[in-house]
Amino acid sequence: MLIEIHMIQNHSPANLNRDDLGAPKTCIFGGVTRARISSQCLKRSIRRSKDFSAALEKDGGVRTRRLIELIAKEAAGEGNQPKKEDCVAIRKVFTDAGVGLKDENTFDILFFLPQSAISEMGAAVRDGNGDLGERFAEIIGKFVKTPDIALCGRMTEFDAKGAFAGLKGKFTVEGALYAADALSTHAVVNEVDYFTAADDVPGQDSGAAHVNEAMFNSACFYKYFAIDFEQLKKNLENDNELASKTVRSFLKAAAQAYPSGKQHAHAAFNLPDGVLVEVKTQSATPISYSNAFANPVPEKSERGLIGESIARLGQHVHDLVVGYGIESERFWFSPNLCYRLTCIAKDENRNEKEQSVAGPFGEFKAFVNAVIKKINASGTSAETAK
Repeated sequence: MLIEIHMIQNHSPANLNRDDLGAPKTCIFGGVTRARISSQCLKRSIRRSKDFSAALEKDGGVRTRRLIELIAKEAAGEGNQPKKEDCVAIRKVFTDAGVGLKDENTFDILFFLPQSAISEMGAAVRDGNGDLGERFAEIIGKFVKTPDIALCGRMTEFDAKGAFAGLKGKFTVEGALYAADALSTHAVVNEVDYFTAADDVPGQDSGAAHVNEAMFNSACFYKYFAIDFEQLKKNLENDNELASKTVRSFLKAAAQAYPSGKQHAHAAFNLPDGVLVEVKTQSATPISYSNAFANPVPEKSERGLIGESIARLGQHVHDLVVGYGIESERFWFSPNLCYRLTCIAKDENRNEKEQSVAGPFGEFKAFVNAVIKKINASGTSAETAK
């Protein structure tokens, strides 16, 4: 089963995801410059959101190079300072196991572990019973059933040896989620904001106390995600209930979480105007509909920027479905059904008529419930067939 999520989301002026020069990220698509939000940025905003935390087991996963410090804090207990001797012992376990250091408390690689695993390693240090390396290896080896790791995957590469030698292959988790960079459906030119800050305590000097420039843009984005449900279940040890809960929480977070870049300066908290979900059980071929916008939406469209973007999405979906015979169950959400996902179809006499592309929903909760009901029903059918 493949679950695909397509979104049209218009953001007010913002700098949600910036490059090394501080400018909003862009790319060339369809021969013109587009606004872009990287997939890494989108995944992090979703993974760290309150909506997604509902699916996480004991606060979910923690991705960090500062694992020594986290384990030592757990060993010390809430409100206590980590002990130096604990840090030394923890550091020795990992260096003996082949993990390199950037400095005395920072690894040269990222670990992605459940919070519950970190807590249990802290307890092992505090108890002081048995070989600490073997205890750490046992804890790390069994804790992989965590939704954000199951979705995003985990690749921790080092030459495992000593107590960790038996963990080779267990550090790597094949992610079930595919995420595309968000692209504007239209051409974009980054703009420059010239700003000053005045000193609240006046002095003899005149003029601004601070002068600077910052770049921003405003764009209507197409976002695309795909979830391999079978891989997700495998990563969650075939826990169907947790897999379904993970998809529900991801869908809610994908629609309602925002990248945090310069939000205090722009507050571009704009929800999507349209969300299309496709549940594929006959063919698990993932398909992005970004080419609906290969020819950029004009600045002035009769249906407006958002309306034209949604119209192009609907027509592109219909054309590919008819052309390739794609089978899927489709669900469309637009707040209060302010936009419908339609297309111009031709009957056997080549007469054109407008028709709906997906079952419409005007309430997000009902929309999500319908999607999850379909996923659960399809999953049950697949298990029965086996």
